[in-house]
Amino acid sequence: MVQKSVLKQLAREHGTPLFVVDHQEIRRNYAEFRKRLPRVQAYYAVKANPDPAIVRTLYDAGCSFDVASMPEFLIVHENIRDLPAKARQDFIWDKIIYANPIKANETLEELDAFKPLVTYDNHEEIRKIRKHAPHAGLALRLQVPNTGAMVELSSKFGAASGEAVELIEAAHDAGLVVEGLSFHVGSQTTNFENYVQAIHLAAGVFQEAESRGFELKLLDIGGGFPAPYNSQVEPFKKLARRITAELDRLFPKKIEILAEPGRFLVATAATCVTKVIGKARREGKRCYYLDDGVYHTFSGILFDHCQYRLQAFRKGPTEICSVFGPTCDALDTISLAEELPELRLGDHVFSRNIGAYSHASSTYFNGFPPAKVVHINC
Repeated sequence: MVQKSVLKQLAREHGTPLFVVDHQEIRRNYAEFRKRLPRVQAYYAVKANPDPAIVRTLYDAGCSFDVASMPEFLIVHENIRDLPAKARQDFIWDKIIYANPIKANETLEELDAFKPLVTYDNHEEIRKIRKHAPHAGLALRLQVPNTGAMVELSSKFGAASGEAVELIEAAHDAGLVVEGLSFHVGSQTTNFENYVQAIHLAAGVFQEAESRGFELKLLDIGGGFPAPYNSQVEPFKKLARRITAELDRLFPKKIEILAEPGRFLVATAATCVTKVIGKARREGKRCYYLDDGVYHTFSGILFDHCQYRLQAFRKGPTEICSVFGPTCDALDTISLAEELPELRLGDHVFSRNIGAYSHASSTYFNGFPPAKVVHINC
């Protein structure tokens, strides 16, 4: 955790709004993931935070990558330019999965030269891949329970388990190779039963596929691993024990296991520092206006259904306040119930655990630029 004294010093040096990324925390989170799930190769979900410096830190630590767009693919690829050509080609297969089940034809054509591993979940995608990326390896994405997830995904992606083997056969008939299965239990999943049910569904599909002559080699258990935003989130080691027990019981060691942690690796690794630029009292309630908001670092309030708690450097009696961002839009509301002391214009406040799905979604709405990014402990 970055100390408050360091945050204050960085704010004085760089100004605000400021997005401070602690790479030592990223390395700790990755080490924790590997320790608790030693059988699972982590493919960082780049969309959580695509900063190239984060990608490089994770690559150096041994991480692989889950990308969902061509720009994300290129961010990863550009960070391995120091490798020889042959190693870069091996890197694509061993280190990147293109895990967006729906891809534009143009994207498939760009990807084909790299012979990538891509996901799919329907017949139309098979036809597209056959025509535009025939050298790709495939992973069929299954629809699985997302009960209790902060962000639900199964209404948008995933084939029903009952049609899974039919889709594997269709890909085979199209001359494509299905390497395995993937699923996603929903983002910030605190209901650990989602993983148990999903692993059971995948095991059933593996058995049916094998009975019909199709050999699957890998299982991608997706993301959803929860970040410790509050004390109600159970420890990761508890989830890891459940996952490990089910994998070891249902999947032989020869099956390669992948996962796509994003939030878990970077959420706790960043802190936002922002400044009070206005204050008022409306209907008896104190209101503060900051130089960062929901069109910028706090975008996760809208897009990620996440609430980030604010803390003040100044001490004193607190009261419930409303906190707004800098834009001329009422949607730019950070909180209507934040407990803060009385602050002065120019005072700084900060929000921890804001590294995932936050700065990555920043805009230039109303002409306000995103927060400046500062990397420490690189």
